[in-house]
Amino acid sequence: MWDHEIRAMASTHAIIAASVFMATVLPAVVMPGFSVYGAHLLWIYSVSAAVTAVSVAVFWLLGITPPTKKHTVGYKLSKLVRSCLYFFLSCLFFHTVLVLYGAPLIEFALETFSLAVLLTSLTTLRCLCVLGPNVQAWIRVFSRHGAMSVWDTCLQITVACTLVWPVSCSLGGMIGFLTGLVAAPAWIHYHRKQLTYKCK
Repeated sequence: MWDHEIRAMASTHAIIAASVFMATVLPAVVMPGFSVYGAHLLWIYSVSAAVTAVSVAVFWLLGITPPTKKHTVGYKLSKLVRSCLYFFLSCLFFHTVLVLYGAPLIEFALETFSLAVLLTSLTTLRCLCVLGPNVQAWIRVFSRHGAMSVWDTCLQITVACTLVWPVSCSLGGMIGFLTGLVAAPAWIHYHRKQLTYKCK
């Protein structure tokens, strides 16, 4: 079971990393003179869109998303609306944190909010895909010993890697995210004998 989950995680991460690569390369093919620095906002939004679309599709296809107890259309619609609301609130939260850490409040508001959207796509979206819009589950996973599955441990590693960036925030966040995608399955594989999870 461990090997199966780790292989599924590694495959998922490879697909998501490939989407980041394609979102960086395709605009360069379509738009002459495109560069990550020259059209930075376009790059941020293309990567955010690619990661969002691929993550939702892959996690849904793999069945990683939390099972719904109610199968009614109203319940699923309510869950979708709450997930979209959490995504938007996460964008506002990251925007506020970035401003508090020194980003200009008015002058580069679009750039700051774009970085907030990127960080939300790389962190909060994964939590929504794996845990759903359940704040208690999020608090449990990000507490000291709250992981109950390899996917919870994976969330801890990838979110931590994404949010600890070097000087360039968007590129640093992306490099941290990609590092987390590689590090999470490797770390879990090599520490699987020490990892014990409580039953849900």
